[in-house]
Amino acid sequence: MSKANEKIHAIMEKKTSVQESRKLNQIFFHKQHLKRVYPFGLQKSSSSSSSSSLSQISNDSSMTLADHENLISPSQRRERVLINTSQPQKFPHAAELGELKRCNWITNNCDKAYIEFHDGCWGVPSYDDKKLFELLAMSGLLIDYNWTEILKRKQVLRQAFAGFDPNIVAKMEEKEIMEIASNKELVLADCRVKCIVDNAKCIIKIMREYGSFSSYIWGYVNHKPVINKYKYPRDVPLRTPKAEAISKDLIKRGFRFLGPVIVYSFMQAAGLTIDHLVDCYRHKECVSLAERPWKHF
Repeated sequence: MSKANEKIHAIMEKKTSVQESRKLNQIFFHKQHLKRVYPFGLQKSSSSSSSSSLSQISNDSSMTLADHENLISPSQRRERVLINTSQPQKFPHAAELGELKRCNWITNNCDKAYIEFHDGCWGVPSYDDKKLFELLAMSGLLIDYNWTEILKRKQVLRQAFAGFDPNIVAKMEEKEIMEIASNKELVLADCRVKCIVDNAKCIIKIMREYGSFSSYIWGYVNHKPVINKYKYPRDVPLRTPKAEAISKDLIKRGFRFLGPVIVYSFMQAAGLTIDHLVDCYRHKECVSLAERPWKHF
């Protein structure tokens, strides 16, 4: 391909990316779309302190207070032992499933995968590049699916994307992208698959510059998780200045579909910020993990 053609191709690709982002901004705030994105849809609460959101998928900053109050928060799972409610004899916590005090967006109607996500990863500091790439990719899929749907596909996603090894994913070519896109268990559009592959290429560049993606991303919080002490869901922000700064730099580096709200959702998942409510049993545990001596990979 000539240099002239390469330049034209780059301009067209950038134009397509901008058009996709504009389209997402136009449809995201439609109520029906929000019902699909969030695990439990939109619902009103009898208490002003029990309805809000921890995540929103858009670059748009025009969200109203009413929207903020009516979103139900997604949450995630930790890196260590997952709670398997179908095998209580192996996991002591499972026997206490109905007794443990959790963030109040976790209800008896929640899917097991969603509860495990909350109990297993959300707020736990992750320093491994593969794990960080996985969480970043999964957060990005919130554009099309809710957390429960994504978590149910987790193992298939890991198989399709080589355990989220950025070195392998970055080398995937068109044939492999189309094979993943045709996987009926994943139901991912080819543009979404290509987005993950392109983001992997960007991660490789960061790894070369900083030694690891982990070093880069944790540098934004001085290599220490941000410990918050929120009492009510409405206190938990949808986005923060820090998330906006990270999003801006990621996009500048060529990453796609990583607006500040998705980035903040990723930060919560990776434990860069601890947003468990103070009366949730996981808050104390995650704070303990955050305050331990850490070894950066």
